[in-house]
Amino acid sequence: MATTQSNPQERTARELLTQGRPLFLGVDGEGAAHYWDSYEFAVAVVSANGDAEKVVLAETPFETLSEWCEYTRSERGWDIGPHIGGSLVGDLVRAVEA
Repeated sequence: MATTQSNPQERTARELLTQGRPLFLGVDGEGAAHYWDSYEFAVAVVSANGDAEKVVLAETPFETLSEWCEYTRSERGWDIGPHIGGSLVGDLVRAVEA
């Protein structure tokens, strides 16, 4: 039986969030991985060195996940992603067309 192991950043995000398998959003320009929990309406931001914080969107000026992703794009940029509202294939097509 095959098993999949999560990376250290994902394990940290799981510890912070309620949802057992949070959605991987992407990696920002500073190397922090972002994970979305739709139950809590929160994002776990986990740096490469393991520092982590949970950002509950209701406690921020951002009303939607899309707004959070745009904020991250403007502040840190995205190295990978964000993967929301579409598909990986769509992301690749947009990258090739850019």
